[in-house]
Amino acid sequence: MSLARRLLLGTMETAGVDPDISFDLSVALSEACANAVEHGGGGDIPDETEAYHVTAYLDGDCCRIEVTDSGPGFPPATVARRRPALAEHGRGLHLIAELSDHVRFRNRPGRGAVVSFDKILKWRDDALLKVS
Repeated sequence: MSLARRLLLGTMETAGVDPDISFDLSVALSEACANAVEHGGGGDIPDETEAYHVTAYLDGDCCRIEVTDSGPGFPPATVARRRPALAEHGRGLHLIAELSDHVRFRNRPGRGAVVSFDKILKWRDDALLKVS
């Protein structure tokens, strides 16, 4: 979890992304990874880093992040909503939705769950990858 967050923050800083945007994305990523570890079904996998996969990429001025796991998937009510209900469980999913511009929760039947979220990037004045 912390490795993915550190890599994301370092990449965003190097690219020149506004620190507030980078922070929001890193918190959302941490929540998605925590969810994958807790519910992702890595039960017989001793190393939690093998229980999920993180993919992040830039598309113009948008950063998309996907966290996939191999667990039982989301309950149908979670997948049906764009913004999860705020309950005792699921607060991390709600936080991801609040920190991102677009979020999607989906299941891969028999293969786990996917949390994908994106955020429009804002750039520092000295940004290397600034999109105009």
